[in-house]
Amino acid sequence: MESTDPALALSARRKLTTVEAVVATLGFPLLITLGIGAHIVAIERGLDPNLSGTILIVSSYAAIAIAERFIPWQRSWLHSQGDVRTDIGLALSNAVVTGVLGPAVLAGVALLGAAASEAIGSGLWPMQWPWLAQLALALVLAELGEYSFHRAMHELPPLWRLHATHHSAPRLYWLNAARFHPIDLFVVTVLKGIPLVLLGAPLAIFALVNVFSAIHGAYQHANLPVRVGPLNWIFSLTELHRWHHSKRMHEANHNYGGNLILWDVVFGTRWLPDDRDPPEAIGIESLPRFPMGFFANLLVPFRWKKVEAEASASSGTQPT
Repeated sequence: MESTDPALALSARRKLTTVEAVVATLGFPLLITLGIGAHIVAIERGLDPNLSGTILIVSSYAAIAIAERFIPWQRSWLHSQGDVRTDIGLALSNAVVTGVLGPAVLAGVALLGAAASEAIGSGLWPMQWPWLAQLALALVLAELGEYSFHRAMHELPPLWRLHATHHSAPRLYWLNAARFHPIDLFVVTVLKGIPLVLLGAPLAIFALVNVFSAIHGAYQHANLPVRVGPLNWIFSLTELHRWHHSKRMHEANHNYGGNLILWDVVFGTRWLPDDRDPPEAIGIESLPRFPMGFFANLLVPFRWKKVEAEASASSGTQPT
């Protein structure tokens, strides 16, 4: 049944001011070009890729956060809705997942990749390719695992309880790019890394993918005007991802790509209406009382029936 909530009403495409139009068109291409370009220069000069990557990621996040204050897409998204502490907590805990736990598992997978390379007498990764070509290959290979698991979490109820934390966000802004349950992010990190490890991709490529993913992810969730036209057929960027956060699940069950929209195009799950903007109200319509606290979020997958019961009691609906 379609919601009658006026906050979910769809509107025509918003007309942008000149400043908004410049930011909407050039913001992402400029930031990602500067970030990846600077990282390649750092790698070629022999700098620690993890250190330079961290500096670039923090700088990009700061730039997006500042820009949101001056050129917001939705002014209501500028204000905390009881989400900031949880987002900070998840960002810090997920830094451990992506920086320690995920790589520890992939280190074991690397042994298989080394054995495969030894069996054929040469490395499998195209080290001779230019950096950007290697990055493009890495993104395409990594994306398939992320797309597959992301889609499964939307379509399989036992997995949805892991991913619901991300969709519980009451607004979109740069920090909720890290709003994931640690188990969700751990599995995605490992699935993305497996093909790269098996093929023997160097540390520099992992660092490039991490920088690209971090900048893209922050911009994907940014509270900024974004109109990138044809790039929406390459990147799973903001215009596409806002629909993925719609309260209406038939709208949210699209655009699963983390960085690229390639596999959504291939499997028919890309969706971007060209006659209207996504609704301002986001979240999970069937779970209006989704726990907002940090520790409560960590426990959600393990007390799912109670979460559903509390939501149905407040909305008058039956849990699914």
